Amino acid sequence: MPLKKGKVGLYTCGVTVYDHAHLGHGRKYVNDDLLKRLLTYNGYEVKHVQNVTDVGHLVSDADEGEDKIEKGANKLGKTVWETADMFIKSFFETMDSLNILRPDTICRATENIPEQIALVQTLIDKGFAYDTPEAVYFDISKFPRYDGLFGQKLADKMTVREDVHTGSCKKHPTDFVLWFKLVGRFEKHIMQWNSPWGVGFPGWHIECSAMSMKYLGESFDLHTGGEDHLPIHHPNEIAQSEAATGKPFAKYWLHTTFLMVDGQKMSKSLGNFFRLQDVLEKGFSALSLRYLYLTAHYRTPLNFTWSSLAAAQSALDKINAFVKSTRNNVQGTRIELSKEKLKKIDEYRDRFLQAVNNDLNFPQGLGVMWEMLKSNIPDYDKLDLLLDWDQILGLDLSNVQENLVIPDEVKKLAADRDSLRKSGKYVEADNIRMQLEKMGWEIKDTNSGPQWKQLKN
Repeated sequence: MPLKKGKVGLYTCGVTVYDHAHLGHGRKYVNDDLLKRLLTYNGYEVKHVQNVTDVGHLVSDADEGEDKIEKGANKLGKTVWETADMFIKSFFETMDSLNILRPDTICRATENIPEQIALVQTLIDKGFAYDTPEAVYFDISKFPRYDGLFGQKLADKMTVREDVHTGSCKKHPTDFVLWFKLVGRFEKHIMQWNSPWGVGFPGWHIECSAMSMKYLGESFDLHTGGEDHLPIHHPNEIAQSEAATGKPFAKYWLHTTFLMVDGQKMSKSLGNFFRLQDVLEKGFSALSLRYLYLTAHYRTPLNFTWSSLAAAQSALDKINAFVKSTRNNVQGTRIELSKEKLKKIDEYRDRFLQAVNNDLNFPQGLGVMWEMLKSNIPDYDKLDLLLDWDQILGLDLSNVQENLVIPDEVKKLAADRDSLRKSGKYVEADNIRMQLEKMGWEIKDTNSGPQWKQLKN
C-alpha cells in the first residue's frame, strides 16, 4: 500500500552523463517505465522524479578514481558543462525512441547543490558525519543497520585495490564521502562550490537523498535502480537519509538485473556495449528492443544477441500487422457475443493483469497476449484487449498505421525543416512544422528519423 491513498512517489536513479546511454541502460529504464505505466493503469497518481548525475560520480561507485564527467570531457575535448548537456540530450532522445514516458521532475545534481550542502550539515550536526582535511565523511559506525542492508555484509565491502586512490582520513574503510574538498587528486577539479567546509563538490550518494526528499518528501513509496546499486549506492542513500530524518526512507525498492553480452554485464567500463544507434543501423526498430526487454523478468539476467533481437522484431511485426489488418477489416456494427466468448475475453483480461501485477511478470503477460491472439474470439475484441494492455506494455500500437505515401512537396518541406533545425533556426523550423500540419501531416523527430502521421480531416 502507498504512503498516501491513491498516490505513489517514485524515484528512479538516473544516468551519469559522461557518455551515451547503452542498451543496458535501456533495459533498466524500460522496466521503470513499465512499473510507472502499470501503477497509472491501476488508478494511482504517480509522481515520478529522476535525477541526472552531472558531478561527483567517480570511476568507482565508491570514493575511488576520477570524476566520470571530467574524464568524459577530457576525452571529448569539451567542457564538463558541454559534455553533460550533450549526453543529457542524447539520453532522453534514446528514452523517447523506446517510448519511455518522461519523468514529472528531472533534477540535475549541479542544480541542487544547496540542498545537498544542507543535508550534509544536518548529518554533521546529528553526529553522523565528520570533517577531515580531504573530505566530509559519513560515519557508518553511527548507523548500525548499515551492516546487512540488501544482504550486503560490511566485511565484504572492505577490500580496496592497492592501485586505486581512496581517502586517507577515513575512520573506517567503508565510511563514504559526502563532500569532497579541492585537495590532493581533486585540487584542480573544475566543478566546485563554496560550502561551510571549504570549496569542493558533493559526493555521488548525497545527491539522490537530497533530491528525492526535496521532491517526494522524507519518506516515499518506490525507489528503483540497477543491481549495481545494491552493494554501495543504495545502502549509502538509506544510511544518510534515515540518519538525517529519523524516518524510513523508501518503502519499496526495485533493482533491474544486468543486460548481458556473451555472459558478461553490458557496460561502458568493459567496452562491450551497444547503443540504440547500433540497433537502428542494423535495420531494427527501437520498439523491437523494448519488446525484447519484455521477454525477461526484471530480476532475471537477459543475454543480448542479434538473433534474439531479430526474433523480437518478428514478433512485434506480427502484432503490428494484426493491428493494421483488423482496423482495415472492422466495418459496421459488432455482432453480439455469446456468454462463452464474453467469459473468455474477461478471463484473458484477468489473466494478463494478474501476471503483470505479480512482481511485473511481463514474460507471462506476453504469453497470455499471444494465447489471446491465437484464440477464436473476434478480431475486433482481440484488438480492444491489445490496445488496452498496450497502455502498460508501451509498444505504441495505437499509432500503428499503414505504410504512408508521402507527397514530394511534403518531403521537400520536411527536408527544409531538418536543415533549419541543424542550423539552430528552430523558429523557422517550427513554422514549417505548422505548415505541414495544415497540409494534414504530423512529423515526430526520433533517433531513427522522422515518423509521419496523416492527420484526419
